[in-house]
Amino acid sequence: MPAPAALCVPALVPLGIFPGVDRIGIVGVALVIAFLVLSLGVHEAAHAWMAWKRGDSTAKDLGRMTLNPIAHVDPVMTIALPAIVYLLSGFVFGGARPVPVNPTRLRSPLRDMSLVALAGPASNVLLAILFLAVYKVFVYTGLYVGAADSLRGREDQLLPLVLGASVMFNVLLAVFNLLPIPPLDGSRVMAWILPAQLRESYVGLERMGMFLIFALIFFFPPFQRLLFGAMSSLYQMVDWLTFPIDELLARPRGS
Repeated sequence: MPAPAALCVPALVPLGIFPGVDRIGIVGVALVIAFLVLSLGVHEAAHAWMAWKRGDSTAKDLGRMTLNPIAHVDPVMTIALPAIVYLLSGFVFGGARPVPVNPTRLRSPLRDMSLVALAGPASNVLLAILFLAVYKVFVYTGLYVGAADSLRGREDQLLPLVLGASVMFNVLLAVFNLLPIPPLDGSRVMAWILPAQLRESYVGLERMGMFLIFALIFFFPPFQRLLFGAMSSLYQMVDWLTFPIDELLARPRGS
C-alpha cells in the first residue's frame, strides 16, 4: 500500500478578529480560542470524512475522523506559532495538524481531492450558521444565566460576544481556505480545473506558498481588503440563512 500523502492543509487563521475583545477579558478570549480549536478540529474531521467517502480511509484508520479537537492539535501550528505571532504582531496565525490523504486511493484523484478540500471550508460555513443561530436565540430571548434585561445590554455580554467572535472566525476560516493559493484548500479545486500543462507548475508553488501567504497578509493591503470583502459577503449569506430566527424571535409580542 502506498504511503499516505498529507495533502490537506491546516485551517489557517490569518488575522486576530476578536469582536469586543476589550470587553470580554481573559476568560472570554480563552473561550473564543477554545471554540476556535474546536472549529479547526471540525474542519479537519470534515476533510477526513470526505476522503473516506471518496475511497481513502487513511485518516479514518489513523483516528483523525473525529470531532475530538485534541486529535487535530499540532504543537507548532496550533500552539507555538499563534502565540509567537500574536506576541510579535497582535495577529493570530496558525492551524491544525493536516489530515493525511492518499490520492491514489481516491476514485478520481483530482476531482475527489477537490471535494476533500472543499469539505473543510463547508464545515466552517455550517458552524458559522450554527453559532449565529445560537447567538440570536440567546440575544433575543435572554435565556442564559446573568442575561441583561434589554437586547442592547445582552449584545455586550460575555456569552453573545464569544458566540459572535466564533461566527466571524468560522467565516474567516471558510473564506481564507478557499483562496486558490497552494497549499490552501482552494488550490486543490484550482488544480482540478487547470489544464494538465499548467497543473504541475501551479502545484509547485506550494513550496513557497506559506511565504506568499504571509507576504500577502502583512504587506499587501489590497489582499486584506479582498479578504474582508469576501468575509462580509459570506457573513451576509450566513445572516440571511438565519433570518427565520429574526422573524420568529425579534417580532413584537402580539404582532
